[in-house]
Amino acid sequence: MKGLRKIVDNVKPTFVEGGKLGFLASFFDAIETFLFVPNTTTKKGSHIRDCIDMKRTMFFVVLALIPAFLFGCYNTGSQVGLEGFTAFWYGLVRVLPMLAVSYVVGLGIEIVYAQIRKEEVAEGYFVTGFLIPMIMPVSTPLWMVALGVAFAVIFGKEVFGGTGMNVFNPALVARAFVFFAFTPQMSGEKVWFSDWKMMGATDATTGATALEQLATKGEMQWSAMDAFLGFIPGSFGETSTLCILLGGALLLYTGIASWRTMLSVFVGGLAMGYLFQAVGMTEYPAYYHLLVGGFAFGAVFMATDPVTSAQTNMGKYIVGFLTGALAVMVRVVNPAYPEGMMLSILFMNALAPTVDYFVVEANIKRRNNRVKTVK
Repeated sequence: MKGLRKIVDNVKPTFVEGGKLGFLASFFDAIETFLFVPNTTTKKGSHIRDCIDMKRTMFFVVLALIPAFLFGCYNTGSQVGLEGFTAFWYGLVRVLPMLAVSYVVGLGIEIVYAQIRKEEVAEGYFVTGFLIPMIMPVSTPLWMVALGVAFAVIFGKEVFGGTGMNVFNPALVARAFVFFAFTPQMSGEKVWFSDWKMMGATDATTGATALEQLATKGEMQWSAMDAFLGFIPGSFGETSTLCILLGGALLLYTGIASWRTMLSVFVGGLAMGYLFQAVGMTEYPAYYHLLVGGFAFGAVFMATDPVTSAQTNMGKYIVGFLTGALAVMVRVVNPAYPEGMMLSILFMNALAPTVDYFVVEANIKRRNNRVKTVK
């Protein structure tokens, strides 16, 4: 590492302001801070000493996504008739181009904006760029992925001021844009399977996903255990509830995600599921909603986003519960759109500041009443 550090120090003067390539200062800074811990310190305001900085936070989130990512590679190959390492390799080959497009387009736009504003490139997109391919079918054309990423970074993030200022989760903004702009390629019976004929893969005769079967038939062809383990068709990283929960455990252990939000999403979804079951609108077990589609993935990795979720403790309970309840409501009430998690999280992203406002106002009112009582 000392040799690499020396090389970086030697070329650094070329990229600083006034150097020959000074217009690429933000790009160089992004590479340097990716390779090494920044040696800058705060010069004013509060000084907080903590081993968990933004870079380490993003690293732990990506690390938490690894179990779902690895299983997604295997499941992608499994769905086209492959087994063992061949199935895993097949899925990896399918998703790597999506990851490459996501990072090249997203980071490229972020670097341009950072250079225009003369700011550092924030680390936030390292997680967003990893999330986007995981919440899309592997059959999504790469140009659609690129358009979705560009729309999410520009209109879902940069127009609000960049990392930490966005109102909506950027990864879900990309998913929503692609879904509504190119619906036939993002939903239906054929998009969940690869059509590549390689490594012995077959042309899978596809059927409806578990969510679509629940919405139209009131049952699914897979067992609850299959759904929990993830051996069902769906978006790349969203099928295995087990792997998602393993990643969630890491986020909770490190304190990066809020257990209040995460737990409340599951409670809200389960409560709404039991309500629909009680009034006779559904006959399948209410917990099915927690196992299929993007519910678990959204609860663990999307709803807990510290930027777009509620900030107050009570607000986290409220926003989390409503997120889960609204997701199940959309699934049951509108069979034409069986996956409601995306819209539910985006809607609650917009509502979260209002929830926090009323929670704070209620606390102020209670404190004022206590003061009046003492007097």
